Amino acid sequence: MAITAKLVKELREKTGAGMMDCKKALQETDGDIEQAIDYLREKGISKAAKKADRIAAEGSAHVEVSGNEAVLLELNCETDFVTKNDQFKTLAQDLAKHILSQKPETVEDALKQPLNGDGETLEEFINSNIAKIGEKISLRRFTLFNKTDNDAFGAYIHMGGNIGVVTVLEGTTDEQVAKDIAMHVAAVNPKYLSRDAVSAEDVEKEREVLKTQALNEGKPEHIVEKMVEGRLNKFFEEICLLEQSFVKDPDQKVKQVAKNHNATVKSFVRYEVGEGIEKREDNFAEEVMSQVNKK
Repeated sequence: MAITAKLVKELREKTGAGMMDCKKALQETDGDIEQAIDYLREKGISKAAKKADRIAAEGSAHVEVSGNEAVLLELNCETDFVTKNDQFKTLAQDLAKHILSQKPETVEDALKQPLNGDGETLEEFINSNIAKIGEKISLRRFTLFNKTDNDAFGAYIHMGGNIGVVTVLEGTTDEQVAKDIAMHVAAVNPKYLSRDAVSAEDVEKEREVLKTQALNEGKPEHIVEKMVEGRLNKFFEEICLLEQSFVKDPDQKVKQVAKNHNATVKSFVRYEVGEGIEKREDNFAEEVMSQVNKK
């Protein structure tokens, strides 16, 4: 069967694959569009496997809200350039909508779930996008959130997706104050919601460190305990959201900002893209010279 330009164009529009890949797929399948789509999918999976050992430490955080449910996810890629790609952005949206709909417990569970009626799994869907985009892409993590009609989500994406935050406020439907607190979380990066969330072991460890510091400063023992408690309050202010001075109004603590709206902060999650991933440090000049020397 003759492979026409019209047929190649149709396959490209359906798959997003390159022109030569589409032409070869049609040649291999005698012009059958559906078989050619399967051929390209298989080829995409093969290409994705070759990229599996690459480091994907860039990417974007994405938030999707639907009624009383929300999801925050981190989608990784190899270069910051790809995060500006519309296809990558759409992929993040599609994954978020799937997770909101199916509510998998883990990333591994999500990857095994069918994405649509044709039986394609989420993992296969990601692999097909790898073939089109040309970089390793991975769904690293996600968190699902729930609220009531009387509560509010605060969703904030910073620096084009480098940091993503979701807060849940009880007792108010004011999304703006919830977003303001989410912006605070993005900027200050608290580790815990409140003092109660810090383990007794960590508190005692910090207390002993502060006591030793005070004694080393030559402070009298009878005032050391008071000094330690004062410095311990400072410790909580540094790591606990509710104890921190609000970035938009440092005269108020975050818990007071929430209280002003008859609300309490129930929870928050902050993702910073690539945190904890060891990035490969490439020397571009050396890489270019190595290629030149091979010729």
